[in-house]
Amino acid sequence: MEDLTVAIPERLAKAMREMATKENATVSDIATILLRRGYDQTVNRPVFDESRSQRPEARTDPRLDWWRAAKFGLFIHWGLYAIPAGIWKGREIPGIGEWIMQRAEIPVTEYEQLASQFNPVKFDAAAWVALAKAAGMKYIVITSKHHDGFCIFDSAQTDYNIVDATPFGRDVLAELAEECKKQDMRLGFYYSQTQDWHHPGGDGNDWDFTPSPEAFADYMDNYVKPQVTELLTKYGPIAVIWFDTPKGISRDQSESLLTLVHSIQPDCLVCGRLGNGLGDYASARDNFIPDELTDLDWETPATINDTWGFKVNDHNWKSSTDMLQKLVDIVSKGGCYLLNVGPTAEGVIPQPSVERLEEMGRWMAVNGESVYGTKPGPIQGRDDIRTTRKDGKVYVHIFNWPADGTLRIDGLAGQSARLLANGAAVPVAQDGSALVLNLPVARLDAADTVIVVE
Repeated sequence: MEDLTVAIPERLAKAMREMATKENATVSDIATILLRRGYDQTVNRPVFDESRSQRPEARTDPRLDWWRAAKFGLFIHWGLYAIPAGIWKGREIPGIGEWIMQRAEIPVTEYEQLASQFNPVKFDAAAWVALAKAAGMKYIVITSKHHDGFCIFDSAQTDYNIVDATPFGRDVLAELAEECKKQDMRLGFYYSQTQDWHHPGGDGNDWDFTPSPEAFADYMDNYVKPQVTELLTKYGPIAVIWFDTPKGISRDQSESLLTLVHSIQPDCLVCGRLGNGLGDYASARDNFIPDELTDLDWETPATINDTWGFKVNDHNWKSSTDMLQKLVDIVSKGGCYLLNVGPTAEGVIPQPSVERLEEMGRWMAVNGESVYGTKPGPIQGRDDIRTTRKDGKVYVHIFNWPADGTLRIDGLAGQSARLLANGAAVPVAQDGSALVLNLPVARLDAADTVIVVE
């Protein structure tokens, strides 16, 4: 076996030593067992976890129709974690930016001091909403409270919020709600219902607090539910409540949250990460797309680089071509794409994110007909193309342009074809059960050239 040196928190090392003594094993043995279990759980996790799935009766619920047609939304992760931006006390903390408090086991008394530094003077709600529209997105979901417990809205349940605890003193959710109304954009709120590393009853902080079912139940009833009520009563119509990381939440607790949301705003959708398979729609693993067509209403949340919350040293930006093809792949299998940006502590969406969203928007402005309101197309399982359909038309999305200009599609029939971008006719011939398209020499778009078949 290979020897590796790994730095781990002292608290975890102590627990491993105690476990080794109890099991009459070495610390190395315990580390190997735990790493193997963690690796297996990570690698073998399904794209759709049953606990994050859609309840059966929601599959035909017309309340989802706008969302089924929308296909493309903007996710915004923003909070105090944008200040350290992945670095704590001079040390770069591995993992995603918004998890820095947990990854570095930062005590509440230290982490909450970041609030006094949070002054995002460059925040511009109008610009954020306009960017989403320019990208061709149809809804926005923003973190109202992430796992660190800090609220970027004015909450009567705690002073640990952007209005009471920061020099900024403005309710950004109120400003975004007003701007979304002006620009005809649907708005949803992410809310961490299970994990809260600042609240003694929340899940996830075992370096400051001693977790217990009783404390969690009190947190759920007397903190989470009042805050969810605030989110649904102060900001107008809310499109989605995007819960996250259900972990050990009970079925009764998930059901009570679902009932609460629908009792206040019946048209508000609830993400599958509510837990216990009770979502209005299913939530896929972060950045994962199923290999096959899936009989669910579902959404993939995804990052433009490797983090959700801003990290100053994360420059691993995906290309607009890569993300456009992911969008089309998702839509061709019946899903929606929720693509994330992580603004800086000043309130600025990083320029590489802006550039890529604008590039995607230019493609959507020309080809959006083949995305919005479509259903999965008849041809599935090919690497070079994807298909969507709507109103008697099949849209053939060509990712890999054939070198000889001939595209043969088994299982597809049609009498005519044209390029969606400019309307130019594409010669077609039916060869038994296959449609043969004689394409132009050059593709119109390197990311995805769309052919309309009728």
